[in-house]
Amino acid sequence: MGKWAIAVHGGAGVDPNLPVQRQEAAKQLLTRCLNLGISALRSNCPAIDVVELVVRELETDPLFNSGRGSALTENGTVEMEASIMDGPKRRCGAVSGLTTVKNPISLARLVMEKSPHSYLAFSGAEEFARQQGVELVDNEYFITEENLGMLKLAKEANSILFDYRIPNGGFETCSAGAAATDSPLQMNGLPISLYAPETVGCVVVDQEGRCAAATSTGGLMNKRTGRIGDSPLIGAGTYASNLCGVSCTGEGEAIIRATLARDVAAVMEYKGLCLQEAVDFVIKERLDEGQAGLIAVSKNGEVACGFNANGMFRGCATEDGFMEVGIWP
Repeated sequence: MGKWAIAVHGGAGVDPNLPVQRQEAAKQLLTRCLNLGISALRSNCPAIDVVELVVRELETDPLFNSGRGSALTENGTVEMEASIMDGPKRRCGAVSGLTTVKNPISLARLVMEKSPHSYLAFSGAEEFARQQGVELVDNEYFITEENLGMLKLAKEANSILFDYRIPNGGFETCSAGAAATDSPLQMNGLPISLYAPETVGCVVVDQEGRCAAATSTGGLMNKRTGRIGDSPLIGAGTYASNLCGVSCTGEGEAIIRATLARDVAAVMEYKGLCLQEAVDFVIKERLDEGQAGLIAVSKNGEVACGFNANGMFRGCATEDGFMEVGIWP
């Protein structure tokens, strides 16, 4: 029997001047999700069940950008995407372009388990959801007043809102320590505090050493309809194998180009790096000028994270009693 570990994230790229109440709300949600996962792991639930359970909880709460509270397209609608991967046999499922599925991560799992395919999108994914009997809601369920306001600002600025493109001199790991800057930041002439949090994800290794990963997002605010990011792309935003499980967040196009999640497993396998070393390597060497972060677990019960933005909503816990929730480096 090995040792279990779990990590969750709610996006990379955080305004240093984010109101304290918003910071505390994010920490409370991450703590609640960690405790949900810990309880399931203590009940011997397999890793794949735990990542789905935790991401469903994140999708249901409108605080982060997945499920209810998802970012809006240029047309003011929601197009959600998600993926899930079970490490032992590298089974995976992914979905994009969802407009009525209450919990995209659960549909991604059904694609993995109930279809001969790995990825379904738009009308085909919606039809599959109806066939599988998953819970459907009107598109309006996902739309919040806050996101309507951010979409209006994005349109006025004639831009897509990238919350993670925040100047930062280097990269940080979970073990690094630094104080967040107090200098006000703007993007497209707008305070960065107006920008939405990003993707959510969860990675787990259970007592049997089985790794799993799940990622879910609404994408970018004011994105073109039909845009697909890294989150549903296996090997880019999500990856799990017999070595590790990884979930990414940040600038989707940069993550796709780097095949970031898969690269963590690759450098562990081919360079012989430990988990945190592998995470640090890919964040520093693979993103070029892109901004991103990721969480990861290994089959040995290690947990790690890394990011090169100025902050990332994240939390982790291990079987030996360690638990941490944080935002800043």
